[in-house]
Amino acid sequence: MNWVFAGSVTVEKMTIAIADLPASLQGTKIVQLSDFHYDGLRLSEGLLAQAIEASNQAEPDLVVMTGDYVTDDPSPVHQLVQRLKHLQSRVGIYAVLGNHDLCFHSSKAQVTDALTSIGVEVLWNAIAYPLGPELPLVGLADFWSREFDPAPVMNQLSPQTPCIVLSHNPDSAEPLRQWRVDLQLSGHTHGGQIIIPGFGPAPLVFKILEQYLPKSVQRRIPYMKECVRVVKHWEWTKGLHQVGQNQLYVNRGLGTYPPGRLFCPPEVTVITLAQA
Repeated sequence: MNWVFAGSVTVEKMTIAIADLPASLQGTKIVQLSDFHYDGLRLSEGLLAQAIEASNQAEPDLVVMTGDYVTDDPSPVHQLVQRLKHLQSRVGIYAVLGNHDLCFHSSKAQVTDALTSIGVEVLWNAIAYPLGPELPLVGLADFWSREFDPAPVMNQLSPQTPCIVLSHNPDSAEPLRQWRVDLQLSGHTHGGQIIIPGFGPAPLVFKILEQYLPKSVQRRIPYMKECVRVVKHWEWTKGLHQVGQNQLYVNRGLGTYPPGRLFCPPEVTVITLAQA
């Protein structure tokens, strides 16, 4: 971690209103963790311990994890789950995979098996009911994978029933607009990692500059191309957004890529559900 700056974990607490939320689920508490990039370089053991402690202190009903447990080589996930097995939750821990969990042919199976070994249920185009049939939890395949196909899953749900969707990449919120998604939880962006005061996330600024700067100048700006192509919708970099009739929350993640984080600390999200 000598060459990247991360900072301490910030716990973001918020109340999110859900239409038609049953009275029995009023006050349900969900913790979201995302983008670990556990590879011995991008996430320190101390920061990971902070995140696990913060999650447990929240005493959540449900813990969800939204992908990128590793960076490329999937083997560190076996060490990661020895830390994650200390997470506590009343009704369980559910997860989806991110693009970095699919880097190699064996990655998906290794990451899934490791998480499953500690009792985490990995959802890949699947529906679960940890909070009961009145609030389904949907987990989608990664947006960049060939298996991202929400229709067969989402069409199983009644439009009269609220639901929560886990999808690593927030760009998936665009195709999901055709279904009812009361809350989509995503990661992937790392919050932009660098926030320029008065302007916003550096990648969003880079994307605007890309329209005006000649390529010869663009090449001199470190990481500019890499940042811009991470997502299309950099306006959804972090926090809560309204996407059509749906709500999207983007977690800033825990892991850090070079050149590091600035005014964008790693995040543990604590969400309390309320009736709209």
